Amino acid sequence: MAIPHADPAEVIDVRPLGARLKDAQTTTLVTTDCLEVIRLVLPAGKEIKQHNVPGEITVQCLEGNVVFSTEQSECELSAGKLLYLSGSDDHALRAVEDSSLLVTILLKHKQ
Repeated sequence: MAIPHADPAEVIDVRPLGARLKDAQTTTLVTTDCLEVIRLVLPAGKEIKQHNVPGEITVQCLEGNVVFSTEQSECELSAGKLLYLSGSDDHALRAVEDSSLLVTILLKHKQ
């Protein structure tokens, strides 16, 4: 069975989960040939090891606090903060507290 994703023009609620965050799981909200949008849920202490994706990405912290590391720097993302990365940039994340992030990945580039 396919996992349902949003249809074009469908409204998606990305507000903070609040008390529901503890039981939430990472969810892909939109997926197309060119774009992927994910609500990434990270419990406190969870790490995502260094990796990269081929397309540009944005990472917006919806709630909580994460440490975001690249080869050049390390920064904290808290609610309302957004970060942009070029395609293929190595990066890693560590949740300082229970957190949810909105991750947007551009899968295809103009040629």
